[in-house]
Amino acid sequence: MAAPPRGHSPRSLWPRTLRGQLTAGLVVLLALACLMVGVTTAFALEGFLVRRIDQQLSASEGKFAASLEHEATPDGDNRPDTRGQSKGTFGARLLRGTTTQAAVVRAEGDSKVRLTADDRRALAALPVDGEGHTLRLSALGAYRLAAVKGDDGDVLITGLPLRPVEEVVHRLEWVESAVFGAALIVTGTLAALWVRLSLRPLRRVTSTAANVAERPLASGEVAMPDPVPVTDPRTEVGQVGTALNRMLGHVGNALERRQASEERLRHFAADASHELRTPVANIRGHAELALRHTGPVPGEVRRALDRIQSESERMSRLVDDLLLLARIDAGRALDRGPVDLTRLVLDATDDARAAGPGHRWLLDLPEEAVTMTGDEHRLHQAVGNLLANARSHTPAGTRVTVRLAADEDGIRLSVADDGPGIPEELQQEIFGRFVRADISRSRAAGSTGLGLAIVYAVVSAHGGTVGVESAPGRTVFTIALPASLPEEDRDPEDRDAGA
Repeated sequence: MAAPPRGHSPRSLWPRTLRGQLTAGLVVLLALACLMVGVTTAFALEGFLVRRIDQQLSASEGKFAASLEHEATPDGDNRPDTRGQSKGTFGARLLRGTTTQAAVVRAEGDSKVRLTADDRRALAALPVDGEGHTLRLSALGAYRLAAVKGDDGDVLITGLPLRPVEEVVHRLEWVESAVFGAALIVTGTLAALWVRLSLRPLRRVTSTAANVAERPLASGEVAMPDPVPVTDPRTEVGQVGTALNRMLGHVGNALERRQASEERLRHFAADASHELRTPVANIRGHAELALRHTGPVPGEVRRALDRIQSESERMSRLVDDLLLLARIDAGRALDRGPVDLTRLVLDATDDARAAGPGHRWLLDLPEEAVTMTGDEHRLHQAVGNLLANARSHTPAGTRVTVRLAADEDGIRLSVADDGPGIPEELQQEIFGRFVRADISRSRAAGSTGLGLAIVYAVVSAHGGTVGVESAPGRTVFTIALPASLPEEDRDPEDRDAGA
């Protein structure tokens, strides 16, 4: 039996799906039942036919063997008596354990049989009990033999061939193999159809579960699929469907509550940011007015006014960033227009170089200008935030490389630095709001902690993605943008103009 191919075990050949396993199980059980029936009937038929032969041997009473002459010089009148003997009947006479005569009945009359030494020893070893015993003779094949004592002190052996029995049993085996094979094929086909029909409700459960798994459940409003129709809750499939419907109901309620909480939080952030803009602007104005006073002002008061102005400016940036994020979260459309990303990167890098002269700023731009459709102001803000992040969280002398490339797959913008890197546990949530790094990338003065969150929101609003890869000595932020906005993200006026 050939060994299975390397890398494949007999277990791997077993079907993996429930439908395949049930069908294969039914076919295997039926095959085992057919095998048991076939073996039982074959042995039963063979035993029945052998008993019939034993009855014939018992009825013959060794007449054919008795007609064989065992004298040293037989005369012409004592030929074997073949009357009433069936074709293939074997007869032999033994005197003092030695076979003197052996013959078999054939169509043309009796015929002497040449026995080998092994045949003679086997005949001499037969029990003289009148019962049938199976023996294979080298010249005749398998025979059923019975030995009885003769009147002259000899042993008379009579036998009938087992070839007819073997032929009948073999024919039965062939017929059973054909019938059972056809039954297995038909049963396997019907079983596959029946299992497929029986598992139809389970396929609906699987389809519903897969539909839920494909939906973005992490954020936003999620529409749950319709419940699975349950025909009979008493069945196993019905119980699974009922449990799934109950779980979908709980998940839907949880998602609705989460969405409502997020909406309330967005509204609160937007309202709070909007309401804080005016008092913060007033504080800044009064601080600036007080600092412009020409009269004598105590030093402690001037320092306090400077701190008030500085913190009010930082609070103004924080309020503006929160308001921007709230507007993007609310789905407010950004401006749409042609954007020259090459010029935008040049300007943003010049601004970063002016703000961080201690860093080394490098540009890697394509020869052709890279353009796209989007909100130029917000994209400039996103690129500026990435450069400000690299400037604020790396020491002086760090090399920052800004690379821009475009191909048929879209536009890629990366900002790489050779600074100390971002901790691995922080990389998964670096684009969250108010996420702070450890001391190696501590927040610089005036930072709102929302810069990278704004980058993520602006890039996502343009249908792109942003990611980070960081290790000590190399940190890369990569933005991937489509060359044009998706059709559903465009304003109606833009779609009409494009049409």
